[in-house]
This record gives sequence, C-alpha cells and structure tokens, in this order.
Amino acid sequence: MNTKSRRFKAVDILLIAMMVLPILCGIVLKVLTTPQSEDIAITGARIFFTVPMPLQDLLITESQINSWLVMVSILGLCLYITHGIAVKAHTKRQYLAEWVVEKTEAMVKENMGEYFAGYGAFITTILALSAFSSLLTLFGLYAPTSDINVVAGWAILVFALITYYKMKCGPLHYMKSFGDPVPFLAPLNIISEVATPISMAFRHYGNVLSGSVISVLVATALQGASAKLFSWMPGFLADIPFLQIGIPAVLSIYFDIFSGCLQAYIFAMLTMLYIASGFPLDEYAKRKEERAKRKAAKSAV
Repeated sequence: MNTKSRRFKAVDILLIAMMVLPILCGIVLKVLTTPQSEDIAITGARIFFTVPMPLQDLLITESQINSWLVMVSILGLCLYITHGIAVKAHTKRQYLAEWVVEKTEAMVKENMGEYFAGYGAFITTILALSAFSSLLTLFGLYAPTSDINVVAGWAILVFALITYYKMKCGPLHYMKSFGDPVPFLAPLNIISEVATPISMAFRHYGNVLSGSVISVLVATALQGASAKLFSWMPGFLADIPFLQIGIPAVLSIYFDIFSGCLQAYIFAMLTMLYIASGFPLDEYAKRKEERAKRKAAKSAV
C-alpha cells in the first residue's frame, strides 16, 4: 500500500468518525444527564444551561445541541461521499453523490423552474437536516424537529425568501398583490400571508411530535400488558416485556423513518412551491427588459 493510498484511507476513517462520534456524544450526554424514572416521561427539550442576555436569556436546550450534532454528522457525510471525487465517476460514493445532485436539481427545476436552478443545494440541505433530525429518535435522542422553536426558525427563513422574491418587482407591486383578484379580499390575503410560516412550522412539528408521543404511549402500554399477562411465569421471566419485542420496532419504522422522511419531503416541497409561486417571473422579466431598453437608449444618446 503506497503513501497516497494510506493517506486516503486515513482521511476516510476520520470522516466516518466525524459522522458517528456526534451521535455517540449525544447518546452519552443523554445517559449522563437524564434522571432515572419508571413513569411515562413525555416532555419537551431539556434545558442544559442559560446564557444571560440583555433582552431575554438565551436557553441552551437539547434541541440546539442535537441540531449541531446532526449538522456535524451531515458535514462528515458530505465530505465522505465527495472525498476523492474525479471528473469521471469511479467509486460508489461518487455515483451516490451524483445521483443526489441530479435528482435534487431535477426536482427543483420541475417545481420551481429554470430561474431557481441554483436552489438545489438549499433544498438538499432542508431535506437532509429535517430527515436526519427526525431519525435521531432511532438512537433514543430527542429529535430537534419535535421542538416548535427549531422548525419555526426554518419556516421564518423560508418566509423571508418568499417575501424577498415577491418584492423583486418592488414594494408597490408587492402591496398591490394583496388586492388580487379583488381589493376587498386584501384582509384575507394578508392573513394567508402571515399564516404561511405558521402552517409550515406546525405541520412539520405536529406530525413528528405526535409520532413520538404515540410510540412512547404504545411501548408503555405494551410493557404494562406484558407484566399482567406473563406474571405467572417463574423468576426473571415474569419481568421480561415480551409484548415490547417487535411491535415498537414496527411503529418506529413508520413514525421515525417513513413519517420523518415524509415530513422532510413535504417541507422541502412547500418551500419550493411557495417561493416559486410567489415570484412574479413574467412581470420581473418585463421590467428587466424595459430597464435594459432605457439603459440602451441612454447609452445611445
């Protein structure tokens, strides 16, 4: 094995560690900081410490810590699948990276149009961050998508982009759009505008949180039912929750994997549709053309 090959494999090992270690750190942190309890515990994100601030104290919660762990893991994954990338694909990881890029760019072009072709990276980030955050529950960690503050932050960012593109033709055109199709519908259009980030946040947050709550309740109910049904068994066998074997795993496949990934896809689709539908492309192109004509006329003079 030559020096270049050894160096390549060493970097691969470091990148794999970059993917795995954040999750392991999250598990260790949860084990060390979670008090033991035999009761059902359905609570929000735990607060680790508070940073004093002038207007309002900054709470460092489980959601923020886990979000950063997910981001570090995703960064490690991205660096790993693009490590050793070449002009002509020769590794499975490069084929995977190219497949992700091609599929995302095709989805963006189909739903947003050619003008937003560069939004592939942004949509991929939303999909990855949302899906991986929801999948943390597979490791017994608190999913950041179960915290309304986290998802609301994403929704506000998307709302800022929606508003930015709606104002591409100027603030006056943006204000006039509230009167479409008739002026007396302006109050309803304003309410609809404000409701956009609220609906996006609560839809994502509610679906992920409800899945976690249902999984906990069913697993606890199965534990109690197992204790009642198999109490006649001798010794330690009576303490084994037989009914918890398999059934919670099936629920996890739906609520943690399928539902979490589905909500990530829905959030990304709504992001694309809201931004693209709010952008008056024809009016913007018309104004841009008129501006170019005026500029050419001034240059000719």
